[in-house]
Amino acid sequence: MAAPAFWEVELPEGTPWTQSYRMSGGYLVRFPGLADFEIALDLGRIECHPAPDVGDETCRHLYRNQVLPMVLSHGGHLVCHASCVAVGGGAIAFVGRSGLGKSTLAASFAAHGDRVMADDGLVVESHEAGYRAIPADPSIRLWEDSGSALLEPGTLTAPSLEYTSKLRLLAGPALAFCSDALPLRAVYFLGNGTAAVPAITPMTSAETLMGLAGNTFLLDPDDHAVLGAHFHRLASLADGRLCHGLDYPRNYEVLPCVRETILRHLAEEET
Repeated sequence: MAAPAFWEVELPEGTPWTQSYRMSGGYLVRFPGLADFEIALDLGRIECHPAPDVGDETCRHLYRNQVLPMVLSHGGHLVCHASCVAVGGGAIAFVGRSGLGKSTLAASFAAHGDRVMADDGLVVESHEAGYRAIPADPSIRLWEDSGSALLEPGTLTAPSLEYTSKLRLLAGPALAFCSDALPLRAVYFLGNGTAAVPAITPMTSAETLMGLAGNTFLLDPDDHAVLGAHFHRLASLADGRLCHGLDYPRNYEVLPCVRETILRHLAEEET
């Protein structure tokens, strides 16, 4: 491609994850070595061009969990890097960078009978007097040790993907999924695991805004009109008193205590 990428995103280890290019009527988003996605906004069309030997399942997963959230964000939706579970008639979301345990925490709730709503790409929209969470792909990705520790044997699995060794666990009898939009009860920003015991802490609006800004999808950060509307949505959510910090030791034995801490906090917030 003649023009250089206007935006690149790297994985934590420094390897390229996405390279974005402008094209007539839209964008091209490249996942190096995996697939190119041509996004024709003027035509309302997205085309996938996989790299050689990359399977359809990988392309579908990239579309549902990466490309579609970018396009939705560009179109005016707030889409977060967050896992989400349905608890007590509402939804709670866990936000944080890759590797902090969002999916593991969601799976621990699922192990206690709660329903998963999203593993990533969570759409949050204003609704009546607050916000609601919109379900995403009915699956969750876990490292093999997490899946073995938290979920029942025989949980349905999807075909593996070329770019990750994580298990893809599908909704079914052993992994309940909520397909309904639900009121958003709380958003928890995950800490680095330095707390000695599970701890929930308040966050200022400024801290919440910064946390959301670093954990939401964008297609074009240079589109000032879209970016301005995006930050307005972030600021509105940041001022909604729904967001809190959450930290806890990262071992499986603590997860039931983390769940109880969250449930107790939800009850206290709603009294």
